[in-house]
Amino acid sequence: MILAIALILTALNVYSKATQKNDQSEHTVERLGYIEKHDEELDTILNPANVPEIIGEGFSWSEGPIWVDEHEFLLFSDVPMNIIYKWSMEEGVVPYLQPSGYTGSEERGGGLGSNGLIIGLNGELILCQHGDRRIARMDAPLDEPLPEFSTIAGSFGDKRFNSPNDLVQHSSGSIYFTDPPYGLEGYVNDPARELDFHGVFRADPDGSVTLLTDELSRPNGLAFSPDESMLYVANSDRGRAIWMVYDVLDNGDIANGRLFYDVTEYVGKEPGLPDGMKVNRNGVIFATGPGGVWIFKPDATVLGIVKTGEFISNLAFDTDESTLYMTADSYLLRLRL
Repeated sequence: MILAIALILTALNVYSKATQKNDQSEHTVERLGYIEKHDEELDTILNPANVPEIIGEGFSWSEGPIWVDEHEFLLFSDVPMNIIYKWSMEEGVVPYLQPSGYTGSEERGGGLGSNGLIIGLNGELILCQHGDRRIARMDAPLDEPLPEFSTIAGSFGDKRFNSPNDLVQHSSGSIYFTDPPYGLEGYVNDPARELDFHGVFRADPDGSVTLLTDELSRPNGLAFSPDESMLYVANSDRGRAIWMVYDVLDNGDIANGRLFYDVTEYVGKEPGLPDGMKVNRNGVIFATGPGGVWIFKPDATVLGIVKTGEFISNLAFDTDESTLYMTADSYLLRLRL
């Protein structure tokens, strides 16, 4: 039985305003949503009384947040606008990098910008670039960004990727990423499409690219378990809205794919699909889906859902996992755990 935490907050009235003090000044913060508790164990992971805060808004489609430990700021993509923004306590939201995903000179539609972002093992910004259809590295320091990029992976065999969407780096240096059609101007019918499937791939440090699986119709977010023995992958297909989990083999391949959780029955009832995800240091999975962010134990027990009434695309923790940042359509949200 669902243990509703904030009964006065409903899906039709999830806004509230509150005055809050931080380290700098007292200010008014708009809040969005509530925490829906499904299991008492949720109390050991977050404070169910807390509410997501709006810390940025007015974006076309916000995506791919990543916390940058070294500089204590958050980066996130606005995919249609071909830009990465930076958020910090000192400055709020400011432009960071443009163009972020399409560097060509010919005008085109579709998802132009970067999507998923990570800070690589060597401290560099690594991007899923929709417009350029590749995994790329920014060739500039994080605190002095420039739209200069090197290709890490741009094709499988002699065929260009569809539009790399999300990525995660293994401790070996290999980058695992998904390649759905969302960035293509004509989507699945785009005449420039070269691959006839949507894969999960691995790009190794030696430059080789391996197809790990092509069984998912819309592979999207992905994340490793803390010991890197398992890989979770979201499938953002309205007709098969699921999360899969795979064993990671010693050679970097994946095997024994099995269903982790199926939320197809909830699609359309509330905004959202399986999209971005993160796993905390204790193995708890935070995964965007219908209604908000679903929080799972490793055995797929649902602990709770962060409800926002918005389509949440992706999320990121700060350094000590005390704060969860969420990109939610036109918003950037923060939840103090």
